Amino acid sequence: MTDNFHQPQGMRLAKYLSNAGIASRRRSEELITEGRITVNGQAVLTPVCIVVPGRDRICYEGREITQGQRQYVLLNKPVGYTCSASDPHADRLIYDLLPESMKHLYYVGRLDRDTEGLLILTNDGDLAQALTHPSREVPKKYIADCDGRLSASAIDAMLDGIEDEGELLRARSVRPLREYDDGLLLEVILTEGRKREVRRLCRAVGLRVRRLARTELANVKLGELASGDWRALTPEELDGLRSLAISPRRR
Repeated sequence: MTDNFHQPQGMRLAKYLSNAGIASRRRSEELITEGRITVNGQAVLTPVCIVVPGRDRICYEGREITQGQRQYVLLNKPVGYTCSASDPHADRLIYDLLPESMKHLYYVGRLDRDTEGLLILTNDGDLAQALTHPSREVPKKYIADCDGRLSASAIDAMLDGIEDEGELLRARSVRPLREYDDGLLLEVILTEGRKREVRRLCRAVGLRVRRLARTELANVKLGELASGDWRALTPEELDGLRSLAISPRRR
């Protein structure tokens, strides 16, 4: 009797995941050892597992994975939607906005529930990993509508770096766009993207964010895409992202 570990026509599970665009081979091995991959309904914890495409049912966090054409999608995420495939505490998920054929895609850098704007989804795991690795320093532009006033010294602090909850938060660029009676519109560019980083930076200098949107990631711009709508990335946008992905990592 033979099993999945000894099928000559099969391939290693990590290679299957990488070919399907889930993550790089190395990251796929980590996902396996973390217990996030199942084969035929059973969690697999060893990267040496051999699977047979077309016969075995492979799932990542409950979603079946198939190998196929690469997809690259830009979604204008509305407020109130959670970046997750499954969350019992979330009322609405970003995948509710996508057709069934795109529900296997993975987001490149999450946005929290209360943040809107540009979200890239793809099944190209290598590109996704490259774009989210801090060493690539991929620029991400946010527009924040804030309560309060921003002094020159506060801008300097955001650029120099602010310690918060054991992390160093630092903006690449901070630019007030418009001031009004009770607040201002602020443009912030990040190159790392720690959890809720813009909100935490603003809070540290006395601003309260009322509304926050990501409008650009590298060369990709949200433009006039309506809230809740999506479109495929253009060849020019993909070329720009791939150029960043293959550029030498910064130290």
